Amino acid sequence: MATGKSFTEQEASVLEEIIFNRRDVRGNRFLSKAVNEEILDKLVSAAVHAPSVGFSQPWEFVIIRDAGVKSRIKDCFTEENDRAKDLFNAEKHEQYTRLKLEGITEAPVNMAVFYVPSPEPVLGQTSMKEVGLYSVVCAIQNIWLMARALNIGVGWVSILNPDKVKSILNAPEQHQLIAYLCIGHVDKFLTSPELEQLQWERRKEKHTVVFHDKY
Repeated sequence: MATGKSFTEQEASVLEEIIFNRRDVRGNRFLSKAVNEEILDKLVSAAVHAPSVGFSQPWEFVIIRDAGVKSRIKDCFTEENDRAKDLFNAEKHEQYTRLKLEGITEAPVNMAVFYVPSPEPVLGQTSMKEVGLYSVVCAIQNIWLMARALNIGVGWVSILNPDKVKSILNAPEQHQLIAYLCIGHVDKFLTSPELEQLQWERRKEKHTVVFHDKY
């Protein structure tokens, strides 16, 4: 087999910067500027080059621009969000109600990412069925990092009823919704994650999450 490409320290440093500066973008950051097809093609190309268990590539992507479809998804979010805010204590409940948690109608492009299970056994997935789902998450991370490298914002909306989203998008029964993404140009990227800035949570120190040989 041919030898794969080697990368320089400078190239590795660029990737590190992209990783450290990736952000989950809210609706108040998106601009109305259209996202061109070349950018979307690069995002999808990054996604389909993600690692997947048994080289199964168990993903499909629905690109959404239609305002009517986005409006129905937004209604689904609103319904779920109204339920979710009551799950937090008084202090966080007040903060939660002030958060802008999605950009479904503001972002020029939405993308639904689905896991498509194989009807046949998949190499490497026979013991841990969930690794097929993890493969799709790897594809989503590739989208996020490529978008950041192109200075395009991505927001992952998880406060949705997946069955309702599937119905709106006419997805096949066996497909499983993994992510609903909002994609677009932004007015700025924050210097650190918004929830960190708002002190919703604190970043964990590396030494608190790394163990050696065993717990």
